[in-house]
Amino acid sequence: MGNFDEASTVGPMSDDAQADVRAALQFFMEADALKGVERRNWLSDGSRRENTAEHSWHLGIAAMVFAGFATEPVDLGRAVCMALVHDIVEIDAGDTFAYDTTELADTKRAREEAAADRLFGILPAALGEHFRELWEEYERGDTPEARYVMAVDRVAPMLLNCAEGGSAWREHGITRSRVIDRNGKHVEPALPGVWAEALTRLDAATAAGKVDPA
Repeated sequence: MGNFDEASTVGPMSDDAQADVRAALQFFMEADALKGVERRNWLSDGSRRENTAEHSWHLGIAAMVFAGFATEPVDLGRAVCMALVHDIVEIDAGDTFAYDTTELADTKRAREEAAADRLFGILPAALGEHFRELWEEYERGDTPEARYVMAVDRVAPMLLNCAEGGSAWREHGITRSRVIDRNGKHVEPALPGVWAEALTRLDAATAAGKVDPA
């Protein structure tokens, strides 16, 4: 298989190249299952819960629209790809609630590692390695792109919960201070202006009785 980000030349494909096409198509179809992974938070209009495919798409959009406000320069193309890939392991591992403190949270990493092995292993080798690299980079959080995507990943559900009225937070007893403690350390350094607006919305939801003020 040639470089995955370069267009192939037109002509007969070798057996190996055709096998890579079939592998890519298999992964594409596997990825459809992400639409069936339900998350805890609701859509902003409160009509139903969000699924992980929607969350990943929304993060890709957020990565594009918030990049100009980031405190570090980021490779936007890499950041968007990372946002789209970062939760694909939930096809096998399922969604672990962000504020979970049960045994499920303790097994999250092992479940997601196993999912990454299987899912990225479906792809042609070079592409599978690229996807795995993006996923691992996000998990480590040690590059500007990873820190930026992590910030976007933390602030997006916060904004949706504030807009919807905090139903998921109330269902699980999540207080204002827990929202700030979990998200602020990632969002504020990377996107201080966005964090300030998110806090304003959180405070408005708290004042309206939608969020526990503790």
